[in-house]
Amino acid sequence: MKRQKIRKLLLILSLLLFPVTLYYFSPALIFNAGMKGVINGSFLVFVAMFVLSVPFGRLFCAYFCPAGGLQECVFTVNDKLPKQGWRNKIKYVIWSVWILAVVVCFLNNKKELTVDFWFETEHGISVSEIQSYVIYYGILCLILIPALLAGKRAFCHYFCWMAPFMVFGTKLRRLLHLPGLHVKVKAKQNCISCGKCSKSCPMGIDIIREMEKGQVKSRNYIPGHLSECIQCGACIDQCPRSVLAYGFGAGPDDFS
Repeated sequence: MKRQKIRKLLLILSLLLFPVTLYYFSPALIFNAGMKGVINGSFLVFVAMFVLSVPFGRLFCAYFCPAGGLQECVFTVNDKLPKQGWRNKIKYVIWSVWILAVVVCFLNNKKELTVDFWFETEHGISVSEIQSYVIYYGILCLILIPALLAGKRAFCHYFCWMAPFMVFGTKLRRLLHLPGLHVKVKAKQNCISCGKCSKSCPMGIDIIREMEKGQVKSRNYIPGHLSECIQCGACIDQCPRSVLAYGFGAGPDDFS
């Protein structure tokens, strides 16, 4: 439980720092920088997300994402499970169109590329002018409204443009059989089907149902939720029988 308190504290701190860090998560700013031949902060942050997701999966979503912090604050208002299915594909459509546009932007640029991590920020601070507040509160609404209407971290499920970087990084790790962080089923025989693991999951994954189907052992991951586990460890900490645990490797129990 101490781990979850630390995790939530880090999420709150990241949310409080969001006015400073907003532009470092901005997909739009990459276009502005690209047209001027600049590799900006958000470009480098997204590259780092992809690289670090190879060994650590979506750990950023669990511990450091300001959007995640805002959504978990909404759990007291709406903690129902968001609907799955085609809605989960929306973020990949958004990401694909955006990546294609970024590639075209840089390919058409005739200038020599330079690196400016602080591009269009005021001494590194994102929200420093009146118009920046309009963008800031617009992004907050974009994150907040889906979570209020659809349930647990709905923005992460449906619209997040950062999640695909980490999802594809995790897929690359599996493809190359590299070691990585995951949640493993350590002692399935100890499970008493209390449901605490599923209830505690901030991504709304029905872990107990998937374990009962026996799919974890046969498929090595929770079917339908391969991209949604963020390795927060909530299910591990809530389990009274120590059925689940963290693992680091390329073992058969990986379902992150």
